[in-house]
Amino acid sequence: MNGQGKLYFRYGTMGSAKTALLLTQAYNFEERKMQYLCMKPIIDNRENANVIRSRIGIERACSWIYPEMDLYEFLKSEFERTLEVKAWVLVDEAQFLTKEQVDQLARVVDDYGVNVVCYGLRTDFQSHVFEGSLRLFELADTIDEIKSTCSCGRKTIINARIDSNGDVVSDGNQVEIGGDDKYVALCRRCWRARRIESAERNALQFHDSHSE
Repeated sequence: MNGQGKLYFRYGTMGSAKTALLLTQAYNFEERKMQYLCMKPIIDNRENANVIRSRIGIERACSWIYPEMDLYEFLKSEFERTLEVKAWVLVDEAQFLTKEQVDQLARVVDDYGVNVVCYGLRTDFQSHVFEGSLRLFELADTIDEIKSTCSCGRKTIINARIDSNGDVVSDGNQVEIGGDDKYVALCRRCWRARRIESAERNALQFHDSHSE
């Protein structure tokens, strides 16, 4: 089977309503009796259930994506099991995909004519591109930015990690699951300013603690 499917990548910073848009799209498919499948990497399993849930409270059941899963074989088996090729596959948190899994999704698009829409972050808290996002930028037929606004009025581009005091964190593992308690979306200028403020505050605290 071959069709006119596309691989989409829709990216934005945290809090830009990516998940809400995915779930709204799923709802619209249901209203129009269109077949679809929601998927999400298991790395983000805060819900402890097979669901994709938005901050505004809406949710849909989903299939987990495991790190070693071959998405081409999984979707091929799913289509054979249900005797139906899903017209749309919606993937949340696509930045956590491996580059091989993005390649596999692209192959599903090409071989089955399925539309695969991936929603995710572009970069991590240090402004480095995630592996899955980089491959999507390289392969996606259509790339859309979901824009949001920093408190200063500029466009957000950085998912800044913060500590319990609200100071911007510069070091640590690339992946640390969390919400508003751990991350804040900032424009590049505000991110730089807050990093400088945090570094100066930490240096002052270090000096005070060693001068007593």
